[in-house]
Amino acid sequence: MINIILFVSLPLVGLFLGWTIRWFYARYQLSSSEQKAERLKQDAVKEAEQEKKSILLEAQNQILKDKRLHDKELRERRNEVQRFERRVQQKEDNLDKKTASLDKKIATITEREKEFDTKEQELSKQEQYWIQELEKISGLTAEEAKKLLIKNLENDAKHDAQGLINKIEEEAKHTAEKKARDIIVTTIQRLATDVSSEITVTSVSLPNDEMKGRIIGREGRNIRTLETLTGVDIIIDDTPEAVVISCFDPIRKVIAQMALERLIVDGRIHPARIEEVVQKVTKEISQTIYEEGEKILYELGIHDMSPDGIRALGRLHFRTSYGQNVLSHSKEVAVIAGMIAAEVGADKEIAKRGALLHDIGKGLETDGDGNHAEIGMEMCKKIGEDPRVVNAVGAHHNDIEIESIEGVIVQLADAISAARPGARRETLDNYIKRLENLEKIAESYEGVDKAFAIQAGRELRIMVNHELVNDNKAKDLARSIAKQIEDELKYPGRIRVTIIRETRVVEYAR
Repeated sequence: MINIILFVSLPLVGLFLGWTIRWFYARYQLSSSEQKAERLKQDAVKEAEQEKKSILLEAQNQILKDKRLHDKELRERRNEVQRFERRVQQKEDNLDKKTASLDKKIATITEREKEFDTKEQELSKQEQYWIQELEKISGLTAEEAKKLLIKNLENDAKHDAQGLINKIEEEAKHTAEKKARDIIVTTIQRLATDVSSEITVTSVSLPNDEMKGRIIGREGRNIRTLETLTGVDIIIDDTPEAVVISCFDPIRKVIAQMALERLIVDGRIHPARIEEVVQKVTKEISQTIYEEGEKILYELGIHDMSPDGIRALGRLHFRTSYGQNVLSHSKEVAVIAGMIAAEVGADKEIAKRGALLHDIGKGLETDGDGNHAEIGMEMCKKIGEDPRVVNAVGAHHNDIEIESIEGVIVQLADAISAARPGARRETLDNYIKRLENLEKIAESYEGVDKAFAIQAGRELRIMVNHELVNDNKAKDLARSIAKQIEDELKYPGRIRVTIIRETRVVEYAR
């Protein structure tokens, strides 16, 4: 029995002892971890305190440094303010001195005005006295005598003035025309430029008539895509192996022509390919525009032009006026203006620059209703050109008043370039209409018998009635007709007005 009890109790006692030992070991381990955690906590607190002190110390140093810098800047500003105050005080002192001097002069002037008023009153009284005496002697009132005197003086003045005008004109022609003619002829002789001509339509050759159907595409989608992307009208008619591109914008016309030629060579004609080719050609044309602008500036030796100005100049390469390429015309005008400026002693660079930019408004796209001179003047202001250049651009068609000799030179050079033989062309209808308008203006004046526009409209020859128009009146008539032509008509170059007056006496012997 005892053995059985021992056998049963011994395992239980061992189990209890093992559990007790494990419990004490666990308590020991827990106590050791808590102590370790407490030590780590204390170390962390110490490190944090040290870090805090270090950061506070650095912040204090930075604050002191910023304060010293601020104090230094404050002292400098204070010194600058003091210097400014001293200058202002000096100016105020000078102004006070000038004000005192001006007050003295005003007082002196006031005294003199009083003296003049007194003398004027005395003279007025004397004048009234002598007028009354003259009225008694002459038997005319002052008003009647004045009208008679004015009439006589007016007639004498007209005669003398016309004689003086004739004399001045003759002297001016004798001296000025020769010098001006020499300068202009020398300039033209030194210049040799080619004139290129373009029109609003261009033709593109096709390898065969089957290509027309491919250009049109299914239900016209290819031709609609090309017209939409380029902004031109593509005309496909019965003309064999050719299509016509029509557009008033020469740049769009060139883009459409190049794109269509490349599509024909490539053979792949569909909307996606058309869009790709048009975009590529547009980029190439934009680069060409900039290169043309740079090229013309390099040839003329002009520098410091803004990119916007270079692009606007390059666009003129694709513009024409009366068949004359605008960029070539602008270059020609710049060369002529530079030569004339060098001859007369004006600013050559300003004259060349104003002449080159005088038609820059023709290459700009704008929604406004201003003419190309006004648009070009605004463009020159935006790109920072010299005021003399801006004025020359705006005044080359007399839209505004010319303010410098360079502006006159630009206007003259423009007229020379436009008027030289072969430079420009105009349609037959416009030519006939211009001649008719010239003759109509001349025949509207009293005393004109007949008028003839000759030398392609360069001269207007007028026959007048010798009984109604004397020699002096003939000069006034010529001047009036020339002025009306300038105001009402637009024409290249200049028009010579010639008055012909003759007296014929016919008698028959019977």
